[in-house]
Amino acid sequence: MSHTSHLLLQRISVTLACLLATLSANAAVPSASPELKSTLGAMRATRIQAILEGNPEPLVAPCTGSTRLMTEGLATVFGSSNIAAYFRAFFARFTVRAYVYNDVQTWDMGPRVAEFGRFTMRLAPKAGGGELSLQGKYLDLWEHHSGGGLRLAAIASNFDAWLPNGDILRFDGIPSVRVAMQARVPMENDLSVELAAYNLLIQRALIEHDAALWSRIYADDAVLLPNNAPIARGHAAIEAFIEAHCRELPIFEQLDLRNDRIEEADGYICEFASHIANWRNGAASGVSTGKNLRIWRRQPDHALKLILQIPAYD
Repeated sequence: MSHTSHLLLQRISVTLACLLATLSANAAVPSASPELKSTLGAMRATRIQAILEGNPEPLVAPCTGSTRLMTEGLATVFGSSNIAAYFRAFFARFTVRAYVYNDVQTWDMGPRVAEFGRFTMRLAPKAGGGELSLQGKYLDLWEHHSGGGLRLAAIASNFDAWLPNGDILRFDGIPSVRVAMQARVPMENDLSVELAAYNLLIQRALIEHDAALWSRIYADDAVLLPNNAPIARGHAAIEAFIEAHCRELPIFEQLDLRNDRIEEADGYICEFASHIANWRNGAASGVSTGKNLRIWRRQPDHALKLILQIPAYD
């Protein structure tokens, strides 16, 4: 080999090494800056105070006309005015005796910021009856506003265990939408086709109770905020949860997974998804719907992997 060829190979090797290092670095979700964490911490403190005071106004101040409230036991609520109506109904029914709201991690994904964590609250029904003590998880999806500051794109939450009386958190007269009954994203580009294929894969895994197939879609550093279970962090914990969950799944006579909104930026994809399930379990049967907020990451090998997810039943 000539000296010139040897130098060329060396340069190519160095370039490839730098490229691979860059790709590997890009695979990790960037942590938020101290300034961003401080901003979100102040907003979180304001929210806690508003909840304890039963004041909906500070809760909807960061919301916009397109913000989604994705809470357990209620179809998706769209827009700041409807979300305000939800909180007014909530505070009319309950006095919040205690509320603790602990962030676990904040991911800065460029145009989007995801903050997730745990909450506990103690509710006293104003109509009388025993207090409720609830534990759950939350995922707030923020977006940088064109006029400065942060606005909420989605407020999602669920609980760590089945509620003894789920109807107590349902409110009549709140405008809401079962997004699973709405039009899905048209398959008009490569990303929409790719996510439709992943939805079909998850659908097949659920129908067949195939835990190994289902868990393949998660990244090694993924975080799952599942219904009726604690947070699962990392692929091993998610895989263990899915294996146990698949053993409890009913028989799905029909199952349809879909999405109604997809946003892509800086290698991350926010997918607003939903499902319709026609199921039976022994003598019990029914039809249920739910919603799902999923965040995907484009891997160094260009594959998509799920890195953050929170589901909630309607």
